[in-house]
Amino acid sequence: MDISWMNELIWVARIAAATLCGACIGYERENNLKTAGIRTHSIVALTSCLMMLVSKYGFTDVLGANVNLDPSRIAAGIVTAIGFLGAGVIFTRKLTVSGLTTSAGLWATVGIGVAMGGGMYIIAVFATLLVLGLQFFFHRSARLVRNASVEKVTLHVRQDTDVRAILADCIDLSKVRLQSFSAVKLPDGLLEIKVFLVLPEVYEMQKIISELNKAEEIVAVEVTAEG
Repeated sequence: MDISWMNELIWVARIAAATLCGACIGYERENNLKTAGIRTHSIVALTSCLMMLVSKYGFTDVLGANVNLDPSRIAAGIVTAIGFLGAGVIFTRKLTVSGLTTSAGLWATVGIGVAMGGGMYIIAVFATLLVLGLQFFFHRSARLVRNASVEKVTLHVRQDTDVRAILADCIDLSKVRLQSFSAVKLPDGLLEIKVFLVLPEVYEMQKIISELNKAEEIVAVEVTAEG
């Protein structure tokens, strides 16, 4: 096989690997009802890897005795550009700020894509595992907080319901942690949504139930104490 084709295949493999790493991080974020999920993180990783490949290998045909190129220029531009996307997932509501971790995750995803595009496979994979580990273990550490209780909320909603928006409106996420989220389609055409919430000792579950019952899209609400 021609050496140029070998290089092309290696570059394609790098893009695919970067996309997979981004998808893994995005899956964890989407599973926790974050605004940036699998598609966003996958595209960010893919694009940053692609730009790094172009930056490193895309201009070799114009090099000459009097022509010098800095392969880090495009990579530096990637880091600058991600700031706009990262800022877009940070929201402020009254005194609550949300989206900081997702924004940091997007920034990390860019770094992983750049590393993969530069051929630093082990570092890119290690960084992906490290990000996932931090997100997984520290997000669930709320279960170990003293005096916290875990409540399972089961909702029956219509299939066209934006459950994430309803939960964001009904729950004060600065005080209550969204532990996990799952959805199952029911035979009657409704969706059964199971949400695990970690509540501090002073927070009243009845307040959440009252807000959820006000939503017209929700047909039924059931709460079960888990611990």
